[in-house]
Amino acid sequence: MLRIPDARIDGFIAEDVPYIDLTCAVLGIGDEPGEMDYFTREDCVLAGVEPVERIMAKLGCQVVSAAADGDRVMAGETFMSVRGRSGDLHAAWKACLNMFDHLSAVATKTRAMVDAAHAENPRCEVLTTRKSMPGAKDLLTGAVMAGGAFPHRLGLSETVLVFDHHLAFFGGFDAFVEQLPVVKARCIEKKLFVEASAEQARVLARAGVDGLQLDKIPVDELESLVKELRGIDPWCVLIAAGGVNVGNAGAYAATGVDGLATTAPFSAKPLDMSVRMRAV
Repeated sequence: MLRIPDARIDGFIAEDVPYIDLTCAVLGIGDEPGEMDYFTREDCVLAGVEPVERIMAKLGCQVVSAAADGDRVMAGETFMSVRGRSGDLHAAWKACLNMFDHLSAVATKTRAMVDAAHAENPRCEVLTTRKSMPGAKDLLTGAVMAGGAFPHRLGLSETVLVFDHHLAFFGGFDAFVEQLPVVKARCIEKKLFVEASAEQARVLARAGVDGLQLDKIPVDELESLVKELRGIDPWCVLIAAGGVNVGNAGAYAATGVDGLATTAPFSAKPLDMSVRMRAV
């Protein structure tokens, strides 16, 4: 279950209704009872249900029925029905719709990548990077997991992942390899991963790193490299990264890597979803 503090839920509401709903107030319809249905005009994988249900509860609306995060929803299908006062329904309307159409788009694109990868290699997982919209990491993490993927790295406080930027301050690649036993001893409870080129990967596999992030290596070169690295160290975790997307996820997975690190789901175009509201 995605952990989102109450303050975040209050913030989602306040962003769209900072003080009052002026239109409902002017029309004098705020206390009228009603119902609201959320539906999609596109086939999709649904995401955002949990935070939306909490928004509804905060606003005093009753969720009558709802699909679950990760469910496949067909075009034209209603996936959530809500009951409440007109003013409360209008307060929830757009904030929740925006959450559904953005997060479901991410989940849908994620699921397409997961399906493509698993069709070629069921043991290859799709892993989304931390290159997401600032301020939305919690929601986007929920969306990619609804789509069947896992967060590759949620922040700098988890996972030891060494990039060229780090080596620039460490004295270079050769110095790092020389000091690798010392570095591994400092993070004995953690796995040590390094982003590497093909040639660096061969050296690092022999040196005993726990995992390699193979960056921007073309598919036609990666398969033979994976076999070579497996021969050096069959336990080293291999992740393909750089340019992995819906179109090539299956091909990258087929090379035999353990995972695909990708940013692609975060660029998903919001889905065409809408709301029907009616007085009761």
